[in-house]
Amino acid sequence: MPLTNTQCDNAKAKEKPYKLTDGEGLVLLVKPNGKKYWRLRYYWLGKEKMLGLGAYPAVGLAEARRKREEAKKLLSKDIDPSSAKKQAKRQAKLNAENTFKAVAMEWHAKKSKEWGAPRTGQKILSYLENDVFPYLGERPISDIEPPELLDVLRKIEERKAYYAANRMKQVCGQIFRYGVATGKCKRDASADLKGALTTKKTEHLAALNINDMPEFLQKLEKNRVRMYPQTQRGIWLLMLTAVRTTELIRSTWDEFDLDNAVWEIPAERMKMGAPHIVPLSKQVVRCSGSSMRRPSI
Repeated sequence: MPLTNTQCDNAKAKEKPYKLTDGEGLVLLVKPNGKKYWRLRYYWLGKEKMLGLGAYPAVGLAEARRKREEAKKLLSKDIDPSSAKKQAKRQAKLNAENTFKAVAMEWHAKKSKEWGAPRTGQKILSYLENDVFPYLGERPISDIEPPELLDVLRKIEERKAYYAANRMKQVCGQIFRYGVATGKCKRDASADLKGALTTKKTEHLAALNINDMPEFLQKLEKNRVRMYPQTQRGIWLLMLTAVRTTELIRSTWDEFDLDNAVWEIPAERMKMGAPHIVPLSKQVVRCSGSSMRRPSI
C-alpha cells in the first residue's frame, strides 16, 4: 500500500535501519538515530542502483513522488538518474564559480595588460562596478539572457548617458565572448541587442574658423580677459604642439628636454601604452622657458 503522511510522521527509530515502501522503488529509510531519508531503487544496465531524493520532512511525501516520476522519465530516455544528479551538482558548482562578475574580473585582468594606460582599465572597471555588477554580478554568466542585459543597459539610458550605455554594451559583449572562448557560457547575450539602445547624435565641439585666427591670436596676446599667465601660455603650447589638453595639463618639467627641443610623454600617460615623442619648435622652447612673453610665430 502507498505511504501516508501520517505513517511518515509516526515512523519511529529502531535498533537497526528499516524501510517503509511507497511503491515503484520509492522507500523511506529510517535510521537508528531517528533521521529519515528518501531512496529510490531502480535498475540501470541490468544493475540495481539507489538514488537519494532528500531527507524527510524537508522533502515531503508528495515531493518525493514527484522526484520519482522525474527519475522514471530520465530512465525512459536512457539517462541514468544518478549520473544526471551528479552532473546537475557539477553545473551548479560551475555556475556559482562562473558568475558574471568573476568572468568579468578575469577578462579585465587579461585585457589590462593590453590597454597599457592604467586609467583605461580603471574607467571600465568603475562603469562595471557602478552600473552592471549590482544587477548581474552574482548571476551565473551562462544564465543571463538578452532581455536581462537590456534592462541593465536601459537603466544607464534613463540617466541620458547614451554613450555610457552603448559603451557598456560593447564591454559586456567582450566579456561574454571571453566566457564563450573559455567555456564558461554558450553565447554572447549582447549580440541580439543590435539597435535596441538609443544612439545619441554626435555633437562636435565648437571650432574656430581659420579666417578668425588672426583676430584670436591678437586677443590672446593682449589678454584683455586677464587669463592667468599659465593659462595663456598653455593655449600657445596647445596650438604649437597639437597634443591633447590632458597631456599638457598633466605634464611635468622632467618630461621636457629644452636643450634638444624634445618632449617625451611617458607610456603610462598614453592611451596606447607607449612613450610619445613631441618635437619642439623654437617658439615652444621659448614659450616653455622662464619668459612669460608670447612666442614669436
